[in-house]
Parts: sequence; C-alpha cells; structure tokens
Amino acid sequence: MKQLLLATRNNNKKLELQELLAGLPVQILTLDAFPHLPEVEEDGSTFAENAAKKARVNAAMSGTVCLADDSGLVVEALNGQPGVYSARLSGPHGDDESNNRKLLQMMEDLAEDTRGARFACVIAIATPEGKIATVEGICPGSIIREPRGRGGFGYDPLFVPEGFSLTFAELTPAEKNRISHRARALAKARPLIEEILSL
Repeated sequence: MKQLLLATRNNNKKLELQELLAGLPVQILTLDAFPHLPEVEEDGSTFAENAAKKARVNAAMSGTVCLADDSGLVVEALNGQPGVYSARLSGPHGDDESNNRKLLQMMEDLAEDTRGARFACVIAIATPEGKIATVEGICPGSIIREPRGRGGFGYDPLFVPEGFSLTFAELTPAEKNRISHRARALAKARPLIEEILSL
C-alpha cells in the first residue's frame, strides 16, 4: 500500500486529516513515524511558503510523499492578523486559550459589522524528488465576543462560519469537516494525491 506522510505531530490535525482522506487506499503516517526528522521552522510570510517548505523538507528527508498544511485565521480589520502567526499569537508557546484571549483583546473595540474573518488553509504535497503542488481552501465567517463550544481546537470557539449561528467548536466534527477551510483545501488536494501516488 502506498504511504502518505502528514507533516504534523498534532493529534487533532491528524484525526481531522485522516477523516477527510477516508476512502483513499493509502497508509497515512505522521511525523511520529520518523522521530529523527527535525522540526521545520515556519519562517515564511505566507501560508503557501510555510506549507511548501514543510512538505518539501519532510518528503526529501523521509523518502515518502508528504502532505503539509499551514493554516490560520485572517481578520480583515486587523490587516490580516494573526495570519501565519495564528498558533503563536500570544507568544512562542501560546496555547489555544491564551491565543483566543489575545485575539478578543485585539478586537475589543471593533463593531459587529467589522468582525469579519476567514480561516485559510494551504496544502502542499511534495515528492521526495522535489515535485510540489499547492492548493488553498477558505472558510469565511466572523469572530464573536466570547468563546462558545467545547469541540475543535485553536480559534474554533470564537469563529462562526458564514451562514451558521454556531461556532466551529459547537458544530459536530462531521459538520465542521463539511465546510472547513481544511476540508475545502483537501477536496482540491485529493485528486493531486491520487495523481502523485498513481492511485
């Protein structure tokens, strides 16, 4: 069976990606299967740069086709912040709760009609030989004033997707996976994975 390496050690992300890739005849591995691989520094200024770097480095060093994503929250009224710094908004080791608190502080004075935001996800797929392809998925919505819901991770308790009244954290995983930025990016990535792995 063909193997696909997901460039993550984040178990939430692994489970989400596995669910979204269900049905593909591939064995899905994570970085845990390659403990010798170093952390790839995400020093790009865009999601695409970070995803491509992670996919390229991990594919070359593992000898396995690698799928990497970089994703985050983009708030128009904050000039696109937190963007590529979404995971470390409150500092280098920022946890979800402190990141959410910091975002709410930054948006405290924003009126309801200026709280628009979008989750963006860029997925890069790289071969060990250096062939690479990227796709992007976007989920528009808005940021509420206090967290709601216990599901999901990251900014999910603050983000209400367009056309919904519930936050990502209040939706079931299946509901979230139908509309999320990652689901939309993976829908575009799936045919590329099939092509690259000759499935």
